[in-house]
Amino acid sequence: MSTALGVVLALTAAIAAGFLYQLLGSRRDLQLYARPGRWISIGGGSRLFVLEAGSGEPTVVFESGIGATNLNWRRIQDSVAQFTGTASYDRSGLGWSSPCRTARTPSNIAAELHEMLGRGGIKPPYVLVGHSFGGLVMRRYALEYPEEVAGLVLVDPMRCEEWPPLDPAKQSELERGRKLIQIASPIARCGLARLAVTSLFCRSGALSGQLAGAAGDGARHVLDRVKTEVGKMPREVWPVVAAHWSRPAFYAGMRKHIESIPDTVREMHTAEPIQEIPVLVLTPAKAKPLSEECLRRIGNRVEQVIAPASAHWIHLDEPELVIDSIRAMVKSACPARMATDPLSCALD
Repeated sequence: MSTALGVVLALTAAIAAGFLYQLLGSRRDLQLYARPGRWISIGGGSRLFVLEAGSGEPTVVFESGIGATNLNWRRIQDSVAQFTGTASYDRSGLGWSSPCRTARTPSNIAAELHEMLGRGGIKPPYVLVGHSFGGLVMRRYALEYPEEVAGLVLVDPMRCEEWPPLDPAKQSELERGRKLIQIASPIARCGLARLAVTSLFCRSGALSGQLAGAAGDGARHVLDRVKTEVGKMPREVWPVVAAHWSRPAFYAGMRKHIESIPDTVREMHTAEPIQEIPVLVLTPAKAKPLSEECLRRIGNRVEQVIAPASAHWIHLDEPELVIDSIRAMVKSACPARMATDPLSCALD
């Protein structure tokens, strides 16, 4: 009996220590890594974290992929900020922003982004840049607020026809994602996720490999993919990625995003084309190019450029191509403003 009691007490102490480790680590992360940005209230007690850099118009606004934060754009934003104003942010439920209160569909997210920009004094016109799922958000923003948008750069935007309910074959992938998140959420609460991601990005990676191996092939595949993609990001952001992925709120936000994919597909598959706003679509060479019909569904002024050395994460594989594409879109937006405000275009 005493042995069993000892085991119970030891487990209780270990769990309590894990919760304390997570709590103290979360507070430390905010103090260390959130200082460069600011939080903007969007009402209802929700705040979005935004990072601004540069000056001049139009302002380039970045929207990340489904599980990514403003960190995904760091290298691109630093470069674009050399010739115009920029803003990247964390959607509700991700990064340093508040938990999400609505379904993670493009219409809801675009409304929150609009509120954030307005309340934060980040004035239009905007060049909208979106990767993957973020491309759908930026399309929706341009449809809802066309008077604010000077152009769009869509970096391998999510293709609705490849996801449920249009493609039921991907349903198993969504289910697998949900299961992994169900495992990760309690692990994050007791500090084990913090140990794993800190091991992965800040130390040898041995512990994260052992935990992924215990969770099965699916977790190991995700780990390998994450290591590859995050490894392309600036090394100084790796600890911040680890901080984001250590938070239980991150996994709750990811679950909301995954659960909303079918509604996102329904919403954007039938969305009307963007009218009279230039759109540049960057497509990786490793993917099938968008057909003329697909491009017409996006808008009536759409150009497609193939990224010859890229997979899905073009902004990590070929950052210069993305930077040059944004620069061209910013320049194309300037002539119309030069007539009324010659100083508004801060191009080199």
